[in-house]
Amino acid sequence: MSETLDTGPFFHGTKADLEVGDLLTAGFRSNYRPEIVMNHIYFTALRDGAGLAAELAAGDGAPRVYLVEPTGEFENDPNVTDKKFPGNPTRSYRSKQPLRVLGEVDDWTRLTPEALQLWRERLAAILADERGEIIN
Repeated sequence: MSETLDTGPFFHGTKADLEVGDLLTAGFRSNYRPEIVMNHIYFTALRDGAGLAAELAAGDGAPRVYLVEPTGEFENDPNVTDKKFPGNPTRSYRSKQPLRVLGEVDDWTRLTPEALQLWRERLAAILADERGEIIN
């Protein structure tokens, strides 16, 4: 895997209602394949990328984007980098160590219902394809 490109700021999208100082940890079910318990916590250097993840996240809560800081080492997310795409165009990362919530971000771009539906359809098609496997 290539070297990580970013030093921050970093963002995490979710439907969870979090507070400053909370720690996000690995060990929860994947938003995209709920039968998989994730070994990493995922984040991005793109505010709107975290917004997309929040919109697609499982759960009934409102989509939220948080400013986060890794508490340990992290690497490029192989689900969208190197093994599937060259480089790290989505500026996505993962860590086995927790992410600390620094605050909530509310100036991210929300998707229209139509755009969100298109993303859900794209995601379903990717996951239906054998190459849509999650690298855990």
